[in-house]
Amino acid sequence: MVEDVLVHPPQTAPASAAPTPDHVDSLAAVLDLVRSGTATTRPEIGRKSGLGRTVVTQRVNQLTECGLLEEGPLGPSSGGRAPRELRFRAHAGVVLAAELGATSVTVGVADLAGQILTQLEEPTDIALGPDEVLGHVEELFDRLLSQVTASTGGTAASTWGIGIGLPGPVEFATGRPSAPPIMPGWDGYPVRDRLARRFKAPVWVDNEVNTMALGELRAGSAKGQRDILYVKIGTGIGAGLVSGGQLHRGSQGCAGDIGHAAVTEDTSVVCRCGNTGCLEAFAGGAALAREGLAAAEEGRSDFLAGVLAETGTVRAADVSRAAQSGDRTSVALLTQAGRLVGSLLATLVSFYNPALVIIGGGVAGAGDLLLAAVRESVYRRSLPLATRELRIARSTLSDQAGLVGAAFMVIDELFTPERLGRWVEIGSPAGFPELVDIPLRTPVL
Repeated sequence: MVEDVLVHPPQTAPASAAPTPDHVDSLAAVLDLVRSGTATTRPEIGRKSGLGRTVVTQRVNQLTECGLLEEGPLGPSSGGRAPRELRFRAHAGVVLAAELGATSVTVGVADLAGQILTQLEEPTDIALGPDEVLGHVEELFDRLLSQVTASTGGTAASTWGIGIGLPGPVEFATGRPSAPPIMPGWDGYPVRDRLARRFKAPVWVDNEVNTMALGELRAGSAKGQRDILYVKIGTGIGAGLVSGGQLHRGSQGCAGDIGHAAVTEDTSVVCRCGNTGCLEAFAGGAALAREGLAAAEEGRSDFLAGVLAETGTVRAADVSRAAQSGDRTSVALLTQAGRLVGSLLATLVSFYNPALVIIGGGVAGAGDLLLAAVRESVYRRSLPLATRELRIARSTLSDQAGLVGAAFMVIDELFTPERLGRWVEIGSPAGFPELVDIPLRTPVL
């Protein structure tokens, strides 16, 4: 349930001079300490941040006045008067998040702590093009915002930002897809600009695998880690890289596009990108469905033949169900897919040396068989030093990772010192979509 959602009319940036870098740095530091739960009282903030008592008081007062912090109950005493605890007002506004896959779209509304308040998923076809698909997303956002408004007794939710994950490469600086292999008509489309005009809020757009990796980093099995590799095995295959606690997107936003790395010289299958030998073409969901259908038609699997007779087709999920039922052909298909993925990951593990590899996506969530094959290949083929403390685990957020990550992408961007310093005086980034264009002192990785 959402309570006390603040409503702010559309605003523009204040005409006065922006706060000094030292001011916004200390303001962001105080806010981050309270938001993360690292410090909940003024004395704790002083100890953790190294800021003086007067500066802490001033920053806390400013953050309280603009609605980001509030007083809580008395904290434990260390000998003197018990200090008053501080709490982050996660319900001060909401963030809209969407994860667009090849065949479905999931949208949600999150609070400012990244907690998903409400969500829904509907089928779609990314190949229908940006106008139809984004029009659908906008309708779903409107529906969820109405639900949130109804849950707060008619108080309209203030949209502070929007995060979108797309199933293809994205130029993060502009929010535009960049030659996405499975998204005809999307190349260069101004996704960010369209949604910013529609909802009057700042918008960030990224590859969906990056948002999944960020979701796991902020709220999933990678929480507290700094170097991870997230691998999505679904209709397509992709990877999100986190280095030093930050996403690594690459110079054009296509880092981690491992689905189109060549893993075989076999030219009999043409990948959706137009090349042959791609990992996705032999180990992705579409590949499993293709091989499962062939097994059913050729009589190599009674289970899959029964599925074909009943439904007229075979899906990757059917292959997974068949394997879990002991179907030898399906077990072999999943094992081979896992070995191909693991063989490529072994190279990445030796090159990148992550502490954790997370396996997610629809195919990866079907059971332990594929995960076991991935692990076997990685541990057998990687350098011993690289795997000495390596963990390979399944995603704990499952199909919510991308949605959670899209919300945190917005939250992380909004609370950078530079952006916080620009909107904190007006109380909200709602109605201030140009926030995305404010340059940061350190480049976004």
